[in-house]
Amino acid sequence: MRIGLIAIDGCFGSAIASIIDIVRVADGARGDVDPRIDPIELAILGPKRRVTTTASMTLSVEHPLSESAEFDVVVVPALGTLTSAATNDVLQSRDARSVIASLGRLDEATTRIAAACTGVFAVAETGRMHHRRATTSWFLGPEFLKRYPTVALDLDTMVVVDGNLVTAGAAFAHIDLALSLVRSISPDLAQHVAKLLIIDERPSQAAFVAYEHLRHEDPIVVEFERFVRARLDEPFNVAFVAQSLGTSRRTLERRVRAALNLTPLGFVQRLRIERARHLSATTDFTSAEIALRVGYANAETLRSLLRRERRRS
Repeated sequence: MRIGLIAIDGCFGSAIASIIDIVRVADGARGDVDPRIDPIELAILGPKRRVTTTASMTLSVEHPLSESAEFDVVVVPALGTLTSAATNDVLQSRDARSVIASLGRLDEATTRIAAACTGVFAVAETGRMHHRRATTSWFLGPEFLKRYPTVALDLDTMVVVDGNLVTAGAAFAHIDLALSLVRSISPDLAQHVAKLLIIDERPSQAAFVAYEHLRHEDPIVVEFERFVRARLDEPFNVAFVAQSLGTSRRTLERRVRAALNLTPLGFVQRLRIERARHLSATTDFTSAEIALRVGYANAETLRSLLRRERRRS
């Protein structure tokens, strides 16, 4: 896999560094996991020969934006802004407009686009997210929806995969984004990298991402995920969900198992844990309030599931 990482002046320094480190560790460790895994190459793309990040880190750009189509994945990291106004200013800059134009020319059939934090805004500017699921910085959610009302924004999820488009949440979600890209190559390699770098111990959703559902294009499973995400606070009944989706319980169970290697209930529990962790990190809700919002009558049930997940990781 060839990964092109876009960098412009002022982009978030730790975002660039974390993606580079995770991808290079993955490439270095692939032989230990499975010698059949092809090399993973990462190169810096940009509108200038040299760029400076927010951390005053200077990067040499190895390829111009005109060569973006030569990569299997093009990644757009955070723009280095924290407010709506500052994000808008960067999006209007010459460098950002060059990035947006180059993204717009990519053929999604051959090049996957990945973005995190405010980098998702740059991808949305191309119109590629029309009627598609995505996520971005939770604190810029209202501004994102105002600018791009046709995007199905999911702020409860750290990494969202919609076809050949991958988006991640705020700042350090770049770690989860990079791990997601590695997972698309090899789930075993992603889990190995997560353990090597202790990513599964981060106080966010990284432990969940280490088990992140496999990339798939099964329409029934996609609709199943959307259906249950919208109703995580309601009791789960697999027969009712199957009927609502216009399929049989047996077909739903078989398709979910084939795509995710989980039962429908097991996957719903993962989604509930994911949302519970997100709410714990971004709100002041009590444990009891969070439990109710993710479909559990009491906080102890949720705590028990969280302990089980930690032991499994």
